[in-house]
Amino acid sequence: MNIRQTMRQNRRQLSSSQRQVAQQTIYQKITAHPNVHLAKNIAIFLSFDGEVNTQPIIEYLWQQNKSVYLPIIHPFVPTHLLFLKYTNQTTLVKNQFSILEPPLNVLDVIPYQDLDIIFTPLVAFDDRGYRMGMGGGFYDRMLANYQQQQILPIGLAFACQKVEKIANNPWDVQLPEIIYA
Repeated sequence: MNIRQTMRQNRRQLSSSQRQVAQQTIYQKITAHPNVHLAKNIAIFLSFDGEVNTQPIIEYLWQQNKSVYLPIIHPFVPTHLLFLKYTNQTTLVKNQFSILEPPLNVLDVIPYQDLDIIFTPLVAFDDRGYRMGMGGGFYDRMLANYQQQQILPIGLAFACQKVEKIANNPWDVQLPEIIYA
């Protein structure tokens, strides 16, 4: 089994109590995060395949009057992501990976450069901030120049997804922060 399969299995095998305790700790770290308090436009993902449950985080962001955006795969450039406004009124549809996302409406798209924080999913990570995603490279492409755009990417993960070292390539983006428990 490769590292991606192993880490996905690790997070799926967390007991409900382990998951609940970890998610509560992650939630508390986010609600206390100074950058989250200052941010207006925040991108986050909907949980899939045992990922950290983002729904309580999304509810918190809405309560704080933050604009929340979800990623979708770009319909014309399928190697890139678009971010669409997400409210409690948004109808969700499954994409080709069976991940829920908002339907494309150009009025709901925000240029990713206008995002303040992008919470990124990950399969594995290391102390250096390197992450391993699902293998499509979507986030690495999008975050290639995040420093120039004043965007703060933050990974969300369980502690069981941490590895000693991710074998990284020159195009892999180091996240400045990963919140995990």
